Amino acid sequence: MDTRQLEYFVAVAEELNFTRAAGRLYAVQSTVSAGIRALEKDLGATLFARSTKQVALTPAGEVLLPEARAALEAVDRVRSAAAMSSAGIRGRLRVGIFSNLDVIDLPAVLGEFHAVHPLVDLQLGASAAGSTGFADDVRRGRLDVAFMGLPDRDLAGLEVLPLVTTPFVVVLPPGHPFASRPTLTMRVLAGERFVDTPAGFGNRIVIERAFAEAGITRTVSTQVSDLGEVPRFVAADLGIAVVPSLALPRAGAAGVDGGVVVVPLVDPDVDWQLSVVSRPTPSPAVSALLALFSRHLGAA
Repeated sequence: MDTRQLEYFVAVAEELNFTRAAGRLYAVQSTVSAGIRALEKDLGATLFARSTKQVALTPAGEVLLPEARAALEAVDRVRSAAAMSSAGIRGRLRVGIFSNLDVIDLPAVLGEFHAVHPLVDLQLGASAAGSTGFADDVRRGRLDVAFMGLPDRDLAGLEVLPLVTTPFVVVLPPGHPFASRPTLTMRVLAGERFVDTPAGFGNRIVIERAFAEAGITRTVSTQVSDLGEVPRFVAADLGIAVVPSLALPRAGAAGVDGGVVVVPLVDPDVDWQLSVVSRPTPSPAVSALLALFSRHLGAA
């Protein structure tokens, strides 16, 4: 058994597809298949049930998966420790980021990180599934660190570094009947058409739970994959929106900005938390980046 075979196994187990696993590992599919067969022979157990239509883990594969992940993480820590003793932190750091994230100057933070740790290869990317996709990617080892808009109760098994908590605000077209009100509640908004992000995004999960717990059904008529773009669709009179106030950095608590009216939502216990998450046993590179985030936010 070698670590490459374990990498093949974990990739196939997470993708449940040999072709996608090979692409993820920049390997040839036949090499991945041969590595899995060699691992199964070494262990004396079949790890995958294969058919022409699907790949599934066997009971033995289910048992092996968390152990294989732990073994690979341990090997990474050994390599990182050896590298640090001679040349500083090195390796790869995969970070899931939001676009239009103004609460922290991400280019400046990552620039400072690179200046201190030039041997770390930074890879940044977004997720079409929002925070839900990021959480899954971190759990499965596809990402090392990710920004997150999910509540803590949805982040079991992850290390969470809270960055900031912000209230929700209601975004309205200027001619809307509620545009002149000083505050609004969820109950008043029942029956409105909403512009929102897709279902997996953290801000939508939080606000939809709040509406459901209040016994209110709402209709999302327009979905926008970029939270920062929601006000533009509200301005086009496609509906109203309830978003974290951080999505409107120029508007403040209330007022007119960019062709929309922003009114505070005053229902209690309806807040959005922006966090950074990682796995419970972070690498030295992850620990260094999290420490840098903490320092910048502390200064802010």
